[in-house]
Amino acid sequence: MTVKISHTADVQAFFNKVAGLDHAEGNPRFKQIILRVLQDTARLVEDLEITEDEFWHAIDYLNRLGGRNEAGLLAAGLGIEHFLDLLQDAKDAEAGLGGGTPRTIEGPLYVAGAPLAQGEARMDDGTDPGVVMFLQGQVFDADGKPLAGATVDLWHANTQGTYSYFDSTQSEYNLRRRIITDAVGRYRARSIVPSGYGCDPQGTTQECLDLLGRHGQRPAHVHFFISAPGFRHLTTQINLKMPLPRVIAVFRASALPNCEGDKYLWDDFAYATRDGLIGELRFVAFDFHLQAAAAPEAEARSHRPRALQEG
Repeated sequence: MTVKISHTADVQAFFNKVAGLDHAEGNPRFKQIILRVLQDTARLVEDLEITEDEFWHAIDYLNRLGGRNEAGLLAAGLGIEHFLDLLQDAKDAEAGLGGGTPRTIEGPLYVAGAPLAQGEARMDDGTDPGVVMFLQGQVFDADGKPLAGATVDLWHANTQGTYSYFDSTQSEYNLRRRIITDAVGRYRARSIVPSGYGCDPQGTTQECLDLLGRHGQRPAHVHFFISAPGFRHLTTQINLKMPLPRVIAVFRASALPNCEGDKYLWDDFAYATRDGLIGELRFVAFDFHLQAAAAPEAEARSHRPRALQEG
């Protein structure tokens, strides 16, 4: 029989003390969160009869996860980041907020301060012998009116599936740009076809996925932040597909990127693929539709920590 004590008055009083609820100093919101973490962790230990060895293996795993800076990656891989999107979708539906381009996860590899261009930009530095890709589209409001002066902040991996800043072999801000839309809300970018990629097979995220019997692969994709004064900030990404018969006639087989024909297009370990967020490859035309912001804070992206981001 499982012994359970977390519900007792003595243990609850102990948790309240640990969470700082026996004094006024500190942050009330943080205290509330810590108390819930303590209570739920205790119930988890009791309900699943977590052994002492299992508990300390978990603590060791968290230490190693932080040491490799993979917590953000694991949050995506376990679907927690996707859950936040699903929850916000439900809140929007409850509030009667519909329309607009679907949101999806940001991922952990954004870098603030990319070069800013007016209307169009070249994203690659010319050192990667990849296949040229053109991206263009327009930014509209929910009624289809073009939004001039919107900011399209986009980034993606290279042909090896790695990102500048995190990959020291790439030049600064390679494959990262911010583009201000023109008078008709249009943006244009020249880049190279990115590759899909997987988690480091020796990393802590893949270690967890292995125990779950899951892969850690992502299809080729491009990340976007879309913002404009008076409109809700949009965080999204498009996964890329291409009709293989056409591509085989254009590319050498060895140069085929990780796109259509790639089983991971709809089996993304980070759960970022969503209906309405698939783009044809090589010439990617993708428009964005923004919802009006009900309050000024809705115009800004979340305040999660990001590389080179101030404040």
